[in-house]
Amino acid sequence: MTDLIRDLGEPEARTAPWWRDAVIYQVYVRSFADGDGDGVGDLPGLRQRLGHLAGLGVDAVWVTPFYPSPMADFGYDVADYRDVDPVFGTLSDAVGLIDDAHRLGMKVIFDVVPNHTSDRHPWFQRAVAAGPGSPERARYLFRPGRGTAGELPPNDWQSVFGGPAWTRLPDGEWYLHLFASEQPDLDWDHPEVRAEFESVLRFWLDLGVDGFRVDVAHGMVKAAGLPDVGPGEQAKMLGTEVLPYFDQDGVHEIHRAWRRVLSAYPGDRVGVAEAWAPTPERLARYVRPDELHQAFNFHFLTAGFDAASFREVIDESLRTARSVGAPCTWVLSNHDVKRHVTRYGGGPVGLARARAAALLTLALPGSAYVYQGEELGLPEVLDLPEEAQRDPQRLRSPGEGRDGCRVPIPWGGAAPPFGFGPPGSAASWLPVPESFAELSVERQSADPRSTLALYREALRIRRQHPDLGDGPLAFLPAPEGVLAFRRGAGLVCAVNTSPRAVDLPRPGGDLLLASAEVAQGADAVRLPPDSAAWWG
Repeated sequence: MTDLIRDLGEPEARTAPWWRDAVIYQVYVRSFADGDGDGVGDLPGLRQRLGHLAGLGVDAVWVTPFYPSPMADFGYDVADYRDVDPVFGTLSDAVGLIDDAHRLGMKVIFDVVPNHTSDRHPWFQRAVAAGPGSPERARYLFRPGRGTAGELPPNDWQSVFGGPAWTRLPDGEWYLHLFASEQPDLDWDHPEVRAEFESVLRFWLDLGVDGFRVDVAHGMVKAAGLPDVGPGEQAKMLGTEVLPYFDQDGVHEIHRAWRRVLSAYPGDRVGVAEAWAPTPERLARYVRPDELHQAFNFHFLTAGFDAASFREVIDESLRTARSVGAPCTWVLSNHDVKRHVTRYGGGPVGLARARAAALLTLALPGSAYVYQGEELGLPEVLDLPEEAQRDPQRLRSPGEGRDGCRVPIPWGGAAPPFGFGPPGSAASWLPVPESFAELSVERQSADPRSTLALYREALRIRRQHPDLGDGPLAFLPAPEGVLAFRRGAGLVCAVNTSPRAVDLPRPGGDLLLASAEVAQGADAVRLPPDSAAWWG
């Protein structure tokens, strides 16, 4: 791939806030690197592998929850928001991670989980012990049941993980949990809840963290009276309709308060909403000038590998983001969805499409997120042994679950788990397939045509090219199945989503990077199927 690159010189100095065009790498901490050999990824392991991320060229690292937790949902059930679970290290490891990343020129974003706590959180333990009607229960959503003896749930709400969103205690009251029963929802109308989380934010901001990804940012406020949803399959309504427990207008005042906390600290501290909203217009409300800075663009993630679908989502996303002055974010995979190599068809075709989608994503205006292992072209692991699968979503409802995208990434060596931990380590918490040997960081670092090499070069060009990052985009005429656009004064990106090679007029400038071999003539270029290229 290096023969397709020309030197672009030093990147121009930043003038806009760093987060407007940052490339942010998501670390699912359990599966990134195991520092102590117990088979579970941890903060010491992440610290040891930060050089990989610096070499990749990302601007920031987002770390999934590492707080004390019973791990009913692998850390998204938090028992203490101001410490580190021993399985992941110590508080000094978290501070050291921030310092190490800063020395390497990277920002650090931590997850915060405000919709619910663990059922082992001291607040919930006290609430259960205190009984119905107590002040302790007022921090959560406890309600009497329906039916002649309160034997029915208070309403018809369903858990995202399947089944009713209510669990009954022996004293007869029910509590709400939109996820697992071990994750009771907080009542954000309670002033102590709001004050506690602002204190949690300040705790980590004082230690130097650069921002937060807000888990379930659309879920903290529930409709008054907790009304029934009514007929319909609620799982299919998620992200497509306004539900009485998601995307309520009241969440925006919470985010405004958090923005004020973030703005009180130097260095452009950032808030990122994990928000599912039924329309781009409603999603844009989370990133109005006085709310959070970014919101994940799940409409882009769910688009098929098709030029028309991509064009529609990009147009719509740019329009709505610009209406509130916010940058777009672009993401292809994360720890909750099937990896896009597999979503795009799997095998060589899925990988070719994933490489092309990477160049498309990194050429778009705004900020891009890279999920760990994406830079290696990892596919979803679809054949995990039944006894190895741990995802609570899968255990509560039929389906494949999320374990397959959480398998530890391969670093090097000849045998699983491919350098995930030190020599002599315990078996990794999820088994790593033999097929990952060819996809390891070590193996791909030696191959200039690997997916890892493609990502490194794309990020290098993105940092240096004045037309990439934040800024204007103009679509260009293109044949059916091809998406083409110009960035700034001269960079052109073309993506061929069709199953056949396509001839295009030769763009101006040099071929900077391509996901597959591009034939170039004096006046035309031939773009292979399922490929993308940059000229500039």
